[in-house]
Amino acid sequence: MTIKLGLIGLSEGNGHPFSWSAIFNGYDSEAMELCEFPAIPRYLEKQSWPHDRAVGAEVTTVWTQSLALSRSIASAGKIPTIVENLEDMIGEVDGVLLARDDSDNHLRFAAPFLRVGLPIYIDKPIALSLRSLDSLYELETRPGQIFTCSALRYSQELALSRQDKDNLGELISIEATAPKSWDKYAIHVVEPVLKLLPAGDRISSCSSSSIKPEASGEESRTLTVLWEGGVETRFTTTGIKDTPMLIKLKGTKGSKDLVFTDTFSAFKAALQSFVNGIMGGTIESPRAFNEQVVDLLEKGRS
Repeated sequence: MTIKLGLIGLSEGNGHPFSWSAIFNGYDSEAMELCEFPAIPRYLEKQSWPHDRAVGAEVTTVWTQSLALSRSIASAGKIPTIVENLEDMIGEVDGVLLARDDSDNHLRFAAPFLRVGLPIYIDKPIALSLRSLDSLYELETRPGQIFTCSALRYSQELALSRQDKDNLGELISIEATAPKSWDKYAIHVVEPVLKLLPAGDRISSCSSSSIKPEASGEESRTLTVLWEGGVETRFTTTGIKDTPMLIKLKGTKGSKDLVFTDTFSAFKAALQSFVNGIMGGTIESPRAFNEQVVDLLEKGRS
């Protein structure tokens, strides 16, 4: 059985509708070159097609706020059907990719599908407050219907091997840095750092700070958290576009830097996890973890 997916896009500055559809369907190289996100065709062309496609699903339907934009995405990502009304996907697809990162609109776009029981992948950040997150979960008709993540949660580059853990010893501190704004990019380091901490560790204390730029641009924001297990974490978004995704770990025996570079593999792993959950009826995106993530995002905004 091949899962049929509907795709919802596009929010400003977010090329996920193009990249996600390609990861499932393959892509038209000429049409993809015309998209406004030049990094996407560059990392897609490094893959082996169709071998590197995610398996078990195809994106069969697309909706965006603009018919011209929908046609562009459909052409680049080989999506056969364009719908002019969002709800027209219902009855035609087995799951939905809400590929927009404007969290203020997530409830509006997700609600029709949640109410009819369709599984939905909601792009990061799913919400910026626990209250907003609860509003989404209140519409679930069954546990596990909502899937959400930063794809960097699945990055092998931001994970530790057994040898890495032995070389580090007991963790003392983690300093994680991401580019651009807190609201859109902090989640990219929050999620992989949470995976490095002991399961069930809780916040002992936290504080947030921000530095407004002297010139035009986005502010730098930092959230410092002391965990009950004794590890101190510091999450920073620099407000600067070209800052690398970097996690610096310090342990009792050594230190290690983790740098994220492989976008395609992380996206593919996250999308595959969503599809695997649909096929297996499993919960691949636990609510408790998502609540912990959103709680940190909300604390960092205060």
